[in-house]
Amino acid sequence: MVTRREFLESIASGAAGMAITSTAKSYGQILGSNDRLHFAIVGLRWRGYAHLSALMGNKDTARVSHICDVDDKIRAKFAGIAEHELGYSPASEKDFRHVLEQKEVDVVTIATPDHWHTPLAIAALQAGKHVYVEKPCSHNPAEGALLVQAQQKYQKHVQQGTQQRSCVRTIEAIDKIHNGLIGTPYFAKGWYSNSRKSIGTGKEVPVPPELDWDIWQGPAPRKPYMDNVHPYNWHWFKHWGTGEALNNGTHSIDLCRWALGVDYPNSVIATGGRYQFKDDWQFYDTLVTNFDYGDKLISWEGRSCSSIKYLGHDTGLAVTGTNGSVFIYGDGGSGYEVYDPKGATLGVFKDDATQFYDKFDGDVATVAHFANLIAAIRKGDKLHAPISQGNIVVTMLQLSNISWELKRELRLNPKDGRVQNDPKAMAHWSREYEHGWAPHL
Repeated sequence: MVTRREFLESIASGAAGMAITSTAKSYGQILGSNDRLHFAIVGLRWRGYAHLSALMGNKDTARVSHICDVDDKIRAKFAGIAEHELGYSPASEKDFRHVLEQKEVDVVTIATPDHWHTPLAIAALQAGKHVYVEKPCSHNPAEGALLVQAQQKYQKHVQQGTQQRSCVRTIEAIDKIHNGLIGTPYFAKGWYSNSRKSIGTGKEVPVPPELDWDIWQGPAPRKPYMDNVHPYNWHWFKHWGTGEALNNGTHSIDLCRWALGVDYPNSVIATGGRYQFKDDWQFYDTLVTNFDYGDKLISWEGRSCSSIKYLGHDTGLAVTGTNGSVFIYGDGGSGYEVYDPKGATLGVFKDDATQFYDKFDGDVATVAHFANLIAAIRKGDKLHAPISQGNIVVTMLQLSNISWELKRELRLNPKDGRVQNDPKAMAHWSREYEHGWAPHL
């Protein structure tokens, strides 16, 4: 049996002639396929592979019917891996609109650049599909609010990819906090650290022949193709991305909010900058944000270019209460630790961390999160990260970006997160769209 990793390594070394699957494996997938939900994966790089792995982990209830990406090379590589892993070949499309036309597709999963998340999710809802959308669910606060409205209008399930909400250990830790384990929780700190390199200074070059640059840009106003944007560095350009706070802070701050039992704060203030390199990166590489609730506080620290760990982890969250603290691992939900008020360890509840997050060898958190969505569709189970809740943390962190850009505290309406008495800040609530591509109900 060839593992995923061995297969990928064979591709990297040029061993493209590896034998693929068996007739029995293919036939086994066809049998009972009408009992499975048919999924279309849109966006076929890092998280697209996690979606594939998660659907394989739910193969009794899910089938990958379509894959879609605007880059021919990326799509071809993914198609080969999918065929090897699944034992059959999903239909392959460049244009998501062709996917949405297919009646057999029940669920669309979205792992595209951020500026496409809401427009594609709304289009999928309008086509009668359920949606799994990676965080952040939107590029700006107005989009997120529109997506919530769309879900309510079209009455399909929308699950945001904050997958740690489906992890047994995380659910267990939050439940203990809510039941008084550390008294009254009042402070939660999340963090993320990495050692990202400079993206340099880009130059305008011809669009690669394998890339449909028009569809890739989609709702974003048109810009020339630069050589340091695709396929990943769009994260660090405001036109398409949302910065590290939305890229990785979403996970820990979502759990902080859940642990404290809060929604929108009274105020947000963010400070930081791009310190490590001087290049085209338009966001901060270092940021500290505080979300003030009056009687509770959430803080996030992001360091994109420094890998110093807190509590031995690159990411996670620590929740402090009147009678102790809980540290929840941020590696995909493999465990947590409990401390008394003086910092003495009261308990460590830990699973095998190596199984929890790997690009190809499996992602327990995402498998569980997809299973929850499937159960919601088939049996009416409650979603762990419905868009009505997922959008709250995304909007909070988008407000963090606005505070950072304007260099001031923002006072909010805690009912909906809108900035009060600050027209300049509210000018950042939405964005301009390419003509004909703006999302709408």
